[in-house]
Amino acid sequence: MSLPSTQDIVDDLAFFDDWEQRYQYIIDLGKSIHGLPEDAKTPDKLVKGCQSSVWLESRVENGLVTFSVDSDAVIVQGLLALVMAAYNNKTPKQILDFDIDEYFTELDLERHITPTRGNGLRAIVAKIQELARRSIN
Repeated sequence: MSLPSTQDIVDDLAFFDDWEQRYQYIIDLGKSIHGLPEDAKTPDKLVKGCQSSVWLESRVENGLVTFSVDSDAVIVQGLLALVMAAYNNKTPKQILDFDIDEYFTELDLERHITPTRGNGLRAIVAKIQELARRSIN
């Protein structure tokens, strides 16, 4: 998956005049994520705490954590793209050091998604950070 940098995403979203355009941009970002094959969408890869189904798979190669993600909802797929821009192909330390709260604040995201989507987003971040912590030990 090839995504813009987090700063490019922040800048791109700031360019749009309204949230309808921003949502479309986020959905389009989600389309750049290839997702997981159906046989990889197993219960052990489901992220608990998400309203929609979200599957997360990780592997560590050459010190970098690479994620494969998928969702059954297009807006959530877009939100996953925002998170992947921050965390994919990073070292565990980079994942844990990244200020995701500041990133979400810059995106002004959590004011514009439902509370249940916000909770799901936090569950995804927590799972990724947990995986990063485990790969350090």
